[in-house]
This record gives sequence, C-alpha cells and structure tokens, in this order.
Amino acid sequence: MSVTAVTASDVTLAYGNHVAIDRSTFDVPAGCVTTVIGPNAAGKSTILNAIAGLMTPTHGTLEVPAIGGDHKRIAYVLQTTKVNYALPISVSEVVTMGRYSTTGLYRWLSATDRDAVNSAMTRMGIAHVSTSRLQDLSGGQRQRVFVAQGLAQEHDILLLDEPLTGIDLPTAQAIDDVIHNETDRGCTVIMTTHDLSEAQFSDHVLLVSGRVVASGPPDDVLTAENLVEAYGPSLLHLDEDDRLFLDDPAHPHLPGRHAHRERTSHTESSPSDVHRE
Repeated sequence: MSVTAVTASDVTLAYGNHVAIDRSTFDVPAGCVTTVIGPNAAGKSTILNAIAGLMTPTHGTLEVPAIGGDHKRIAYVLQTTKVNYALPISVSEVVTMGRYSTTGLYRWLSATDRDAVNSAMTRMGIAHVSTSRLQDLSGGQRQRVFVAQGLAQEHDILLLDEPLTGIDLPTAQAIDDVIHNETDRGCTVIMTTHDLSEAQFSDHVLLVSGRVVASGPPDDVLTAENLVEAYGPSLLHLDEDDRLFLDDPAHPHLPGRHAHRERTSHTESSPSDVHRE
C-alpha cells in the first residue's frame, strides 16, 4: 500500500458557505478497495465528487496522481442516476455511454469499444437483456447496468456511491464480486457505504463525519472510540458478546433487500458511554 491513488492535505470541501468536509488529511492506497463510511450527510459523496474532479477544494490540496500512464482515468457510478424513462433507450446503449469519454459523442465505435461494452455487460450478468429497454428492468438490473457503464469506461479508479444499498442479494453479490475483481486488474476502487461490516472487509477505510475522523486499515479505524466520535454514542450498541453494531435509522434494511454480511464489528475495547443492549 505504498503507492497512493489519492492524497489529500488539510483539504476543505464546501458548497458555497456550507462546509461538507472540514480540514482533513488522508491518503487512499492504489490497487485496493477503500470504503468511505459515516452517518447520513457526513460528506461521503462529497469526497467522491472531489476525487472525480467535480468540485475544487476551498482550502488545502487533493491530488490524484497519474496511474497506469500519463493521465488519470476515473469512472464514477452515482448513487442515483436520473433517467427519462420515456426514452426508448436500451441496456447496451446505456452501457455504451461509458465509452463516450474516449470516443466522443459522434465517433464510430471501434472493435475495442464494442468489446469493452460486451465485457462489461457479461461481467455484470446483463448480456442477455442487452436489447431490453432500461425502463422495463427491475431496480437491481438497472443498478447492474449503471455499474456496467462504469466498467466499460477506461479507468484506473472506479468510484461507486453506495452501490450495495437497497438491492437484491444476487445483484449485491454480482457487484461485490466485480469490486474485488477490479483490484485484481490493478484498479483502485473507492466506494461509500453505510454498512459497518462492508467497511470491515475492505482494504482501507475513511471514517467521515463532517471531516475525516480516521483513515487507515479497518482494524485501526473502526474502533469504538472512533465510531463514537463519528456517529455519537446513541447509534452504537454492544450485544452480550461485546460485538459493536450501528443502529442507523437513516438507512434501515428492508425485508428481501440486501443486508451485506452480518452488521457487526468486533473491537478489543469499548468506551463506557456506548450503550449495552
């Protein structure tokens, strides 16, 4: 983890007068899965926006060093993608949009472009619905399509904003498999999540709550002390086995929806103000 994909030094990110991320310093290692976790409205998506170059820090620096060449290539899969479902757009057409960053809007697709689109659809298990209209798909299938669009784009860094929230289990497993397969290809994956266990199984964690509270390996970051600082003691609980878990009412799990892994995190010690169930 000596090579960094992102380096932030005393960075502040703001929307007008609203500071979303106050002065924070952190690194994101290259070639790994990094999860950005924190309470609702903590600034998680803001960090992805800044990495993607969609906003400029108001203070400090945020650098994305070149990876795999003389320029950085970033694919960004948003949490919510607005689509005009009145348009008769097909799955393959949506995935093909991922190639526009290199082909432009008006250039003919090359064999390389078509191979990238077909590979992305195959990896996400949607090749069999490639000619289907996006509006006719289930929510889980549409999520696969948007992730495939990101995969089809030439990229060294893949940004995913809550890709595993509120989807069916097969889709969650498919996306999870792709996330870890991306690092095998040398790609850096940075994803936001509300799932404590998802963060625990990643390579690197940014714990965010209006600033980066802690950054590093999961065992160093997801301590009871750090989580209390980020979430406050009211959302943290200990069960009879001293396992720490979050009770986040902003993102409840729905029956039949994705609940990725057991929502627990083991800690060696816990502060006295954490509630015991």
